[in-house]
Amino acid sequence: VQLQASGGGLVQAGGSLRLSCLASGGSFRSYNVGWFRRTPGRQLEFVASFSEFGQYKRYGDSVMGRFTVSGDIAENTVYLEMNSLKPEDTGVYYCARGKAVGSKSSDDYYDWGQGTLVTVSS
Repeated sequence: VQLQASGGGLVQAGGSLRLSCLASGGSFRSYNVGWFRRTPGRQLEFVASFSEFGQYKRYGDSVMGRFTVSGDIAENTVYLEMNSLKPEDTGVYYCARGKAVGSKSSDDYYDWGQGTLVTVSS
């Protein structure tokens, strides 16, 4: 499977972006999809996860209430809607799939996309 994250870009603080993660050569059926980000000077950080049909969603503390994860499993796509963006949200955002529902650990995800850059200006 290949995962393709897209939708990143430059946005002003307070703005919004929607990221997409498309699976090709495979699907998200029976998988949990996670979003992670690597921000400048920080380690890889859990952002959100989406279980197969959205029964279970989980968010990192720093994005709770601002970001929303959703998906269209039939279209092999998971989305990350990001609102009220802050400069500290700047980073490369990755999507990944794994089997551990709701896991915040990157070790539990074994298929990764290449990342999409989000830059939030102040």
